[in-house]
Amino acid sequence: MLYKEYPQHDMNVVFEMMEKVLKVGDCHEHAMDEMDFLNHLMASLPAEAVEWGMQFLHGNRDLPKSCDEIMPLYIRFLSLVEYCEKIEFLREIPENMTHEDIMRRSEIMESLEKHENMFRKPLMGFTMKNGEPAAVEQDADGNDAEEESSLHLLNYNAAVFVCEDVLATSLFYETKLGFKAVHLDDESMPHIKLTRDNVAIVLASGSLKPMREVCGVSYDMYLYVSEPLLFYNEVKGAGVKIIEDLTAAADSVNLKVNRQFVFEDCDGRHVCVSQEPL
Repeated sequence: MLYKEYPQHDMNVVFEMMEKVLKVGDCHEHAMDEMDFLNHLMASLPAEAVEWGMQFLHGNRDLPKSCDEIMPLYIRFLSLVEYCEKIEFLREIPENMTHEDIMRRSEIMESLEKHENMFRKPLMGFTMKNGEPAAVEQDADGNDAEEESSLHLLNYNAAVFVCEDVLATSLFYETKLGFKAVHLDDESMPHIKLTRDNVAIVLASGSLKPMREVCGVSYDMYLYVSEPLLFYNEVKGAGVKIIEDLTAAADSVNLKVNRQFVFEDCDGRHVCVSQEPL
């Protein structure tokens, strides 16, 4: 949630505002490099794409399909703007701080790491080299060399959904929610694996009620997203049943819970889509 006013169309002014904040110091050593990197990438875009980036900055999430490929750049740009606002906020120390003020400052300081983790990371096949974006180098197998060096032992986990009709459930997640399905009949437990971005779901045949009905919990699964409105519009547009509507951005400021919405899948599971905490 941004609190400063930014120009409607001139992205150069936004970068000038961020540069002014970062030049003071008291921020991550690579924050200025991140700003230069994003500035170079934005400058290489057509004017229309830059304009959509400004629309994204001002809260418009109903962008054309042509923006999908450069959406990671928009998200990272917004993240840096938020980072600069937080740095500026932390510099202003009130004379008399209440307990709420102290807790608020503590939360903001803890949230800085999420933004800083993006610094110097490759984006859309480019990385910062000698002060300018350069294509990410690839090894002999065609893999990104920088990604190869940051591999983890554990890649991701997968929730297991027990279904009476795995094919029907798979079709729902493919056609309504944009997942891709792979049939793995050679596994010790034959199943269908659904994947989208960093999310994996395993569908296995069986007879069981949704977990929330068995265990008394509110939801059967959580999905954490960067921009809940984008996914909300996608889910609602596909005709999926919405159990709990997305909280408006303006109304979420005073909420004590995270911004979220809840939908129901074809088996009656309730999936909570929550905005990833900053």
